[in-house]
Amino acid sequence: MLRMHKTKTELLELIADIKPKKEFEKEINSLYKIYDELIDKDTIAFIIVDKLGRNTQSITKIVDLNPDGDYTVVGRVLSISDSKTFKRKNGSPGKVINLDITDETASCRLVLWNGDIDAIKNKEIQQGTWIKIINGYTKTGYTGGMEIHLGRWGLLEVKPTDASSQSDPQTDLCHEISGVLVLKEPTKAFFKDDGEFGFVTTITMKEHNIKKELILWNRNVKEIQTCHIGDTITLKNVTRKWCNGKTEFHVSQDGSVEKRK
Repeated sequence: MLRMHKTKTELLELIADIKPKKEFEKEINSLYKIYDELIDKDTIAFIIVDKLGRNTQSITKIVDLNPDGDYTVVGRVLSISDSKTFKRKNGSPGKVINLDITDETASCRLVLWNGDIDAIKNKEIQQGTWIKIINGYTKTGYTGGMEIHLGRWGLLEVKPTDASSQSDPQTDLCHEISGVLVLKEPTKAFFKDDGEFGFVTTITMKEHNIKKELILWNRNVKEIQTCHIGDTITLKNVTRKWCNGKTEFHVSQDGSVEKRK
């Protein structure tokens, strides 16, 4: 069951100056029929108010997300994975794409399935695009990070009007880190949502006499294997994330590992 932050009556107060109650109720009833009565009227009221740009107080910062909740989040796209095809339990094909998104507080993964990935195919969503996930549900991913998914009643808004009120999350992008490799942990394998294998490892680098742990994924895990302890390396497209009360550094999907000669 979708958990709404406000009731229809409470939402009306947010737009009372621009939409009379009768008009609001009429629009709700009209959409209720269009949706074949599958969405409750409080949810429809939420959608109407949100489209009018009056629902900004319902936005949750990424750092405040918890597993198994329903949230509305505004963030900017950091990276987009390649589309993966998989077989559903009934044998029909499905597709999934993972995006890393960020606001000024933290980053998380957005998982889009099947028809929801059309906005990426049509290039409506690209790296750097601001998006809004309305009524997405959260879960802990296989690698322990936070994920947000579009459920049956979730909506995805591209370039939302209230994105301008968000702080620029550039401070969460550490574009490049260079230093001496001092530790490589064993590679770990895991199952992705689409059923395929993924790989992750953690390394420790010393940058200006300060040690930093960095988490590498998939292709970058293979690249780090050619580097040896004591090598000076440069990691590009590094993202800073907040997880379990501490800062983590991740090499993003389009990142790279370079060894200095």
